[in-house]
Amino acid sequence: MSARPYDRPYDHRSRRPPTVRPAGPGDASDICALLNAVDILEIGRPETDLAAVEADLHHPDIDLAKDSWLAFEAGRLVAWAQVWADSGPGRVDADHYVLPGHRRAAVRLLDLAETRARELAAGAPGAVLRIQLNTKPVLDHDVLPGRGYRPVRRHHVMTRSLSPAADPPPAPPRGLLLRDCAADEADRRRAHALVEETFAAHFGHVDRPYEAWLDHQGARGLDWSLVWIASLPGSGDAAVLLTRDDRTGMAWLSHLGVRADLRGRGIGGFLLRHAFAAYAARGRDTVGLGVDTRNETGALALYEAHGMRRHYAVDTWELSLHSRG
Repeated sequence: MSARPYDRPYDHRSRRPPTVRPAGPGDASDICALLNAVDILEIGRPETDLAAVEADLHHPDIDLAKDSWLAFEAGRLVAWAQVWADSGPGRVDADHYVLPGHRRAAVRLLDLAETRARELAAGAPGAVLRIQLNTKPVLDHDVLPGRGYRPVRRHHVMTRSLSPAADPPPAPPRGLLLRDCAADEADRRRAHALVEETFAAHFGHVDRPYEAWLDHQGARGLDWSLVWIASLPGSGDAAVLLTRDDRTGMAWLSHLGVRADLRGRGIGGFLLRHAFAAYAARGRDTVGLGVDTRNETGALALYEAHGMRRHYAVDTWELSLHSRG
C-alpha cells in the first residue's frame, strides 16, 4: 500500500469518490498510522500501538473480507472501519476512524458498516450497532445524529502520574491476602469468573466463557503476574485487578472489581494503590484506565480520590438496526 505520510499538506478539493477495499493483516502499519493521526488531533498525542491493531485484524470473530474497510483518496488512506458481533444476539460493535475533511469517505464506510451490521444481526429483536467516538471527534458532528444514532453512555479515560517515591507499596486491609495469577491456570480462570461476577451489571458487559473472553481481551499473551486476586478469611476471593503493561504510552488497569457484598471495606482503594506501586517499581511514569461516568459502584469517585484525572472522554453512540423503509 502506498499511503501518503500524514504530516504532508493535502488538497481536500478532489471530487472523486473514495476507493474502498477490505483490510488485511498487511495493512496494520498504515492503519496504526491513521489511528495515531486521529489520536493527535483528538487527544494531543499518539496512543495507538501496532500490536493492538494487529490483534484487531486477527480477531477470530472478524472476517476481514466482509467486516472491514479501508478508504483511499488520491492513493492516501483516509478512513478505516470494521464491525464485529461477539457480544450476543442483536448487538454489533464497530470502529470508525477518518481524517478531517473526508466526509464522503466517512459516510461511505458507515454505509458499509451499517449494511453488514444488519446482516450480522438479522432476525434479532431490538438489534443495535454501537460506535465509540471521542467527545470532540474529527468526524463532522452532524454525521451520526443525521443517520439516526444517539449517544447512550459516556466513559472517561483517566490517567495518573507515578513515581517510586510517591507510590510505595500499601498496607492491605486487615486480613486481606493478595496473590497473582502467574503460576496457576485455575487462578486465571478464577480471575475471569470474578470479572464476570463483579462487572455483570455494568453497561455493555457481555458474559463470555473463558476462552472467548481471552480472545475478546486480547489476553492470550497477557502477563498474568500483573493480574491479582484479593481474598478475605471466611469470605473467599473478594476482588480482582486485571492490568497490562503492553501499551507504549502508559500502564493500563483494565478491570478492577470487588464483590458486591464486600464493597465499602477499602479493598478497591488498596488494589488501586497496589497497582500504582507495582507499576512505579517497573519504571512506568503513567497509569490509565477507562470508567463509565454513570457507574453506580462509585468507581469514578474512587479514582478521583486517588489522584486520577480525566485524560479525554468517549461517547458510545447507538443505532437501531430495524429494517429501513
